[in-house]
Amino acid sequence: MKQLTSLLVALFLLFTQSVFSQGDSTHVRLSVLTLEPGNELYSTFGHSAIRFIDSTYHKDLVFNWGTFDFSDPDFYSKFVRGKLDYFLSVEPFESFLEVYKEEKRSIWEQELTISEGKKHALIRALQNNLADGNRYYKYDILADNCTTRIRDLLFNNLKDLKVIDSLTDRGITYRNLLHEYLDEGAKPWSKLGIDILLGSKLDKPVSNYTAMFLPDYVMQGLDMSNYSQTEEISPAKMIYSANPPDIKTWKYAPLMIFSICCVLLFIISLLHKRWAVVITKFFDSFFLYLTGILGIFLIFMWFGTDHTECRNNFNLLWALPTNFIVAFFIWKRPLWVRKYFFIVALIYGLFLLSWFWIPQQINIALIPIVLFLALRCSKLASN
Repeated sequence: MKQLTSLLVALFLLFTQSVFSQGDSTHVRLSVLTLEPGNELYSTFGHSAIRFIDSTYHKDLVFNWGTFDFSDPDFYSKFVRGKLDYFLSVEPFESFLEVYKEEKRSIWEQELTISEGKKHALIRALQNNLADGNRYYKYDILADNCTTRIRDLLFNNLKDLKVIDSLTDRGITYRNLLHEYLDEGAKPWSKLGIDILLGSKLDKPVSNYTAMFLPDYVMQGLDMSNYSQTEEISPAKMIYSANPPDIKTWKYAPLMIFSICCVLLFIISLLHKRWAVVITKFFDSFFLYLTGILGIFLIFMWFGTDHTECRNNFNLLWALPTNFIVAFFIWKRPLWVRKYFFIVALIYGLFLLSWFWIPQQINIALIPIVLFLALRCSKLASN
């Protein structure tokens, strides 16, 4: 893969230099490709790429900023810590197309029917992006991803390009936009995981420009730009139509499952039979271990990684790292542990009361869990 990429980069540099020397790029066609979301989590939000066609040199290439080296022995460690290098790769359009045919993902294309000067500017920008020092970047889901790289390339090099209408309603946040895709893709559990992992940075309202961190919004932005009015950007057209499987999942499944489980556990906790007492103590310790470990992980993602979107996470108000320590003492419950439960019960109660005023949208599926924790901590504090 690396050898093929290097060869294609070298070939691209050769024929683009020829374009400049001739002072004619009429035989070059540039377009933006937008790919439909896929079934896997990594493909839930779609994908973008740049297509480069040179009829003189018979080249049809795709420039893809969503590439990474899966063979890296430290891949998982770097990925978790936000230190994994993503990079710009070049591949023939046919091989690019085959991948998305297998994944049954439709593709739209918007041709940039721009002037020679603007086309040269984009070609030079592509050349600059291919330089060794510029090809690699640290992925950021909101600010620096395979789509924002294309957004920035276009808006930085096409003079006066701007979106002339609003792409979203007033007050729409990054999280709202991600939820659209997760709901459409029938991924309620992934939605819950993302809501727990990613902090309050996702709850900032988007502008037209920042909304284009997602491929569909880049496509819409180009279709609603001043360039589309002057026919310098052709309307999006589907160049490959797929029929992906229709996956149905109730988006409130986590809320319903958590509610049923917590109600059953609470009813069991009210019984005075020996088996009920054992089960109740087991789940008390289980919830403490689980929320404690989760809290420790959230702190690590906040302070121990380069994932800026994981910072300022208000889920730490219920996933308390200190719960992990207290879980070891729950069976004997010394006086200090009972005082701890009293304080935690107050924290959980205040958290529930301020649920809709916290500057971060907390997933509603967590309400029954936090309520159950509040009730159990209150009970443990009084016993």
